Amino acid sequence: MQIDDILDRAHVVALPLAVKFRGITTREALLIDGPAGWGEFSPFVEYQPEEAAHWLAAGLEAAYDGFPESVRDTVEVNGTIPAVAAEQVPEVMARYPGVRTWKVKVAEPGQSLEEDIARVAAVREYAAVHTPNLVSNIRVDANGGWSVDEAIEAAKNMMPLDYMEQPCRTTEELAQVRSQLMRAGLFVRVAADESIRKASDPYRVAQLQAADVAIVKPAPLGGVRNTLDIARNLRDRHMDITVASALDTAVGISMGLATVAALPRIFDDEDIDVVPAAAGLATGSLFLEDVAAPRALIDGSLPAAPIAADPDRLAALAAPAERKDWWFERVRECFAVLDAK
Repeated sequence: MQIDDILDRAHVVALPLAVKFRGITTREALLIDGPAGWGEFSPFVEYQPEEAAHWLAAGLEAAYDGFPESVRDTVEVNGTIPAVAAEQVPEVMARYPGVRTWKVKVAEPGQSLEEDIARVAAVREYAAVHTPNLVSNIRVDANGGWSVDEAIEAAKNMMPLDYMEQPCRTTEELAQVRSQLMRAGLFVRVAADESIRKASDPYRVAQLQAADVAIVKPAPLGGVRNTLDIARNLRDRHMDITVASALDTAVGISMGLATVAALPRIFDDEDIDVVPAAAGLATGSLFLEDVAAPRALIDGSLPAAPIAADPDRLAALAAPAERKDWWFERVRECFAVLDAK
């Protein structure tokens, strides 16, 4: 493929968010209308070309190669609660009908542990009232924002939890948190995100026994097929897998859904197919507008089939000309990185 062909097929959009997420209220993305389907290139603006090139590889795979064969038609998802005030939690949770697993953002710069505890408590209270017949799992995602001591203190005050995602920045700190939790008899699992997708060696977290769960995201890991390879290797190293997105548009979410849909089946001792862990792929509910009609969230699950961007929505959500130029230049820089490899 050639860079001119990629850019000829590209559309740059700016999507408004219903609530602030990662400090932004508008999410920009470059979408590629490829011969095999739609691809997305949307690394966050602070990412440098070497890192952002993985996102371009993922978008080009989707657009020019398509996705691997699926073994399941629907994907259970978690709801995502940004670092909002506790009183805003019900408004966000109402966007996720039938969901029984929740990921709560914590350790936001400028916020306190008390605010995080209140947010988690609000999630638990809403679930108890509105979905009393569903067993609700709660995950917290600190994006590396805690020290080891802060992570242990948070666990004590937020239990029960499904897991704590990237409570500390380094893989060594994750290993310390996991060890201290076990020694203290606190039954909270540790999940690794940045320690996998931002690491030169995504398997070091398993070698150090630093986490129980691996968070794998197709965009920063270079595409669906590479993510499936990493997931298989980490499963072989006795880690559970959660597939997630990175605040992708409806096009980008297709990559995550395709990944879960293609995960090999696992059967328990009674020969029952074990459903994959609830995926972090319902973040489309955080957008006020998207490039395609919302996927139907039924009983906490989304259909796995990829979708195409809607031409009218692309036109209505088109980014300003100067932002389109900025994203085109970014594609050129990242393509040069991939070409050099």
